[in-house]
Amino acid sequence: MNKRQVIIFFSMVAIALIFSGCATYGGWKPVVDTYNDPNAARVAQDDQECEALAKQAGSVGTETAKSAAVGGLVGAAAGAAIGAAVGNPGTGAAIGAASGGIGGGTFSGVGADEEYKRAFSNCMRQRGHKVIN
Repeated sequence: MNKRQVIIFFSMVAIALIFSGCATYGGWKPVVDTYNDPNAARVAQDDQECEALAKQAGSVGTETAKSAAVGGLVGAAAGAAIGAAVGNPGTGAAIGAASGGIGGGTFSGVGADEEYKRAFSNCMRQRGHKVIN
């Protein structure tokens, strides 16, 4: 890959990381039904503590970066093979790397977001609250 293709690749990976990071943890909180909840006075404190724990469980940044890198490598290999078949392996590798990096990073970001929501809800339930979602 030439310098321009490398710049395009890393720009696309950065965009994937930004979009997946923005999409995650967008202020989502589990809905807690406090009716007949003996622990209702602790909802606010438990909410803060569970949110911090869920962020650790989700680990969006590191997982997204790893998946973007792996996706980029796999995409580059596939793109190079396709590009070689049509006579331009460098361009094929650059296009494959960019698309693979974006796809891998975005997919991982969405998965980490689901893990965050699951961990948050489970934490609140384990502390005795009735979680609706």
